Amino acid sequence: MVKLLSKKIFWLISILILGIIFFIGSFFLIKPKVTEIIPPPAQVPLPIEEKPITIILVGDIMLNRGVEYMIKKEGDGDFKFPFLEIAKDLNGADILFGNLEGPISDKGTKVGSIYSFRAEPEAIEGLSFAGFDILSLANNHAFDYGRAALEDCLAKLSNAKISYVGAGLNEIEAFGPVIKEINGSTSSPLRIGFLAYTNLGPESWKATSENLGIARVSEKDMEKVKESIKSAKEKVDILIVSLHAGEEYAAEPTQFQVEFSKAAVDAGADLVVGHHPHVVQKSEKRYKDKWIFYSLGNFVFDQSFSEETMKGEMLEILIEDGKINELIPKKIKLNNYFQPVVDSQ
Repeated sequence: MVKLLSKKIFWLISILILGIIFFIGSFFLIKPKVTEIIPPPAQVPLPIEEKPITIILVGDIMLNRGVEYMIKKEGDGDFKFPFLEIAKDLNGADILFGNLEGPISDKGTKVGSIYSFRAEPEAIEGLSFAGFDILSLANNHAFDYGRAALEDCLAKLSNAKISYVGAGLNEIEAFGPVIKEINGSTSSPLRIGFLAYTNLGPESWKATSENLGIARVSEKDMEKVKESIKSAKEKVDILIVSLHAGEEYAAEPTQFQVEFSKAAVDAGADLVVGHHPHVVQKSEKRYKDKWIFYSLGNFVFDQSFSEETMKGEMLEILIEDGKINELIPKKIKLNNYFQPVVDSQ
């Protein structure tokens, strides 16, 4: 009886020990739960939205006579005054271009005409404030105060980092292009060229190899002009040609304006823009999607004798993928202080 009890106790203890061993072993055999840490997905940079290159072209700018009177009377002599109402509309431009009527200088002698213009040296401050990058000097007021004033104007513009076109110290400079490089949506900077011409003024104003002057042309110069345009186009992606010509206050372009502009397009110009009539003239789209704006009218001027001379056009050009994608003409009007304002009507 005692032996039988001992065997039972022995087996019970053995079973208990085996149970304990199995329980402990199973604890160590079960793999602990592992939480997998998944790294966040790699941040792929969003493509940068490329802004189009913006060029703004405006017409005639005259900062003397009645405009200067308003600057001193209403603007406390600050030559920023003419541009205060429109500066916000110009600030977004990569290039701002206009035609400067008359030199900026305190040198030279008046040629005698009552329509001689010369702006004070401080006028440079207003042009810089407005953001002008290039000014055409190829016009009938370049020599209003002689060669000394024009030469001084060229130096003053250069010192202010404003490029000039259509005039220069010699023929190469006056008839050559101004080229600006602008970073756009392409991998390399876009090269945008400007040329400026006029058929106004005497032949003696024409720049030569040894003398300063302007890019004055006539019908007999057209083959040479076309070669110059073709050569300039080979150096740039976009070429804009400016022409100061036509009849003052005429609603329609002259034969010379039409023939010159179409020849310029044929030679490689992407856009031809005109001024001098002091009123807005028509525009036309040529073949190969090229445009001609015969006259943008006045931008800053004191011709308050008519409604049409107190209006103008501001042309906004949008360039994408190395070509002109859109042209946006905007009407402007001059207020009683001869300040241009975008006409929303």
